[in-house]
Amino acid sequence: MSLVIVDTSCANLSSVKFAFERLGVKPLITADAAQIRSAERVVLPGVGTAKAAMRNLQALDLVVTLRELQQPVLGICLGMQLMTEWSAEGDVDCLGLIPARTVALENTGQPLPHMGWNTVSEVGENPLLRGISAPAYCYFVHSFAVAPDKYTIASTDYGQRFASMIHSNNYFGAQFHPERSGAVGAQILKNFMELSDADTRA
Repeated sequence: MSLVIVDTSCANLSSVKFAFERLGVKPLITADAAQIRSAERVVLPGVGTAKAAMRNLQALDLVVTLRELQQPVLGICLGMQLMTEWSAEGDVDCLGLIPARTVALENTGQPLPHMGWNTVSEVGENPLLRGISAPAYCYFVHSFAVAPDKYTIASTDYGQRFASMIHSNNYFGAQFHPERSGAVGAQILKNFMELSDADTRA
């Protein structure tokens, strides 16, 4: 099965690539719109600020391409936030793939950014969470997060509750880094590769 990791020019792509290679998948890292459209699976990674990342996607002329994809797409960390309609990080309009909003984590006395291992709790059954039992430990690095809403499929508490995973139709997002989250992350990436057409209609 073909997998493209979108070269957003703002992510450590090698760790995501290696995580899929450990599952026997050989990803293609590219910013070529035709190759992204033709892939059976697409991963949208991201590190840095939402404003800079959106500027990069616009410069690469990938915004329309990402909005029109029909195959399963997984956003990781900032990539998940870019899937929402808007981010408070730079007050920027994002891709609008999932009708959610990205807000700043509140200062509740916990260190910011939220960095390290934390538990992910399932909100409801989802094909991306097959074989995962809550609470599951995953690795986070972020100062902004998606506010929980009906598109939240898993959540995490860090002095406040935020969406650690989201889903709408063929678009899925993980705020944590599956590629750095051990067996749990590997299972999620495996589940992503095994999604059926029926799994993307919710």
